[in-house]
Amino acid sequence: MSEIILKVKNLSKTYGDTVAVKGISFEVKKGEVFGILGPNGAGKTTTLEMLETLRTIDGGKASIDGIDVASNPYAIRGIIGVQPQSPGFQDRTKLTEIIQMFASVYGERVNPKRFLDEVNLGDKANSYVEQLSGGQMQRFSIVTALVHSPKVFFLDEPTTGLDPQARRNLWELIKEVSNRDITVILTTHYMEEAQMLCDRVAIMDSGRIIALDTPKALIKALLSRGFTKKQEVEQANLEDVFIDLTGKELGRDS
Repeated sequence: MSEIILKVKNLSKTYGDTVAVKGISFEVKKGEVFGILGPNGAGKTTTLEMLETLRTIDGGKASIDGIDVASNPYAIRGIIGVQPQSPGFQDRTKLTEIIQMFASVYGERVNPKRFLDEVNLGDKANSYVEQLSGGQMQRFSIVTALVHSPKVFFLDEPTTGLDPQARRNLWELIKEVSNRDITVILTTHYMEEAQMLCDRVAIMDSGRIIALDTPKALIKALLSRGFTKKQEVEQANLEDVFIDLTGKELGRDS
């Protein structure tokens, strides 16, 4: 049986009279890509922020690698990486300098150029962060979150606002991160993204988990309930045309 890296039991969060997260429970295996899906206001981001120690836990428990999140927030921050919805970095600072600053927070000494080369940003080493495109910014944000080799990596809607080419490039990068035996937990509004990346997904609505399984099992269960839709088989779609015409190289999303 795979080792459980994240355990959540009856987790809840309340804002005034509103219960944003209503006693959810789930576990994530080491090395798994685990997705949390749901409409706006479902509680996805709040759940992530509690696990990332950015918000207090009002009820229930959560642990990462056996460490209690609520009682040991500083220990948790040392073993997780976080990519927020809207990453922000200091202006007029070179990419290599930003990587060194992030690494120093964790007491690490790294080769910034090597990290940048891994995400095809080596030629941007002496560029300022404000000179990056949207896709390049997201890849750079992932680099800064991985400088200390975290055990669990959180991504909150990582591809929102990216064009199809940049989105697919980021998918490949997330797969590479998972292949390093880093557990990935992400939220997304793109169902294709979840189906492509996630080993399992939890679907949230109104603060509760209403389904949890592999994408394939959830689809099979839907079909077994008699669900049908009009079938249209296409050899290609407009997104394929876009990517073919603009190129697929990772460094070309500008």
